[in-house]
Amino acid sequence: MNIRMIVGLGNPGNEYRDTRHNAGFWLLDQLAQQWQVSWRNEKKFFGDMARARAAGREIYLLKPETYMNLSGKAVAALAQFYKIAPDEILAVHDELDIPCGRIRFKQGGGNGGHNGLKDIQARLGTPDFYRLRLGIGHPGDRNLVTGYVLNKPSTAERELLDRAIEQSLQHLPLILNGEREAAVRALHSGA
Repeated sequence: MNIRMIVGLGNPGNEYRDTRHNAGFWLLDQLAQQWQVSWRNEKKFFGDMARARAAGREIYLLKPETYMNLSGKAVAALAQFYKIAPDEILAVHDELDIPCGRIRFKQGGGNGGHNGLKDIQARLGTPDFYRLRLGIGHPGDRNLVTGYVLNKPSTAERELLDRAIEQSLQHLPLILNGEREAAVRALHSGA
């Protein structure tokens, strides 16, 4: 495990800033602040990018501006330019199938109907990138999913998500240092 790119999934624009679907952006914004790096818009990577030095290597942070459904366009552009393999990518995203505030970490697998993951898999040609899944809960009816992910969480849910992000950032060094089992134990036992 040698993560060289961390991509946060979300939708650009003020109308989406505080919606559940932008949980990946929230984590990346806090990580950039923690690592004291600045975002800059990179047209050739279709998003905002920051470059950091962590775990003894250069790590690229990316927030696609392509909207969720085309997240793979930005991920593939950055990965191709810097020769980053799919198994060197960590995608941070909201997850309907996990209770709000819980975290899961894994490599590969399906996309669970998540359009951002779907597009990344299609553009990379493989599902074998890592995922940090921030649980947002499910509205209970699949017909309500679109409205649910594109709306703000309640105050209580946002507090749970903020704690999950804090916990994720606290244990991110385990992921960056290749301590996969320790990362799973730490992240899955929390919230």
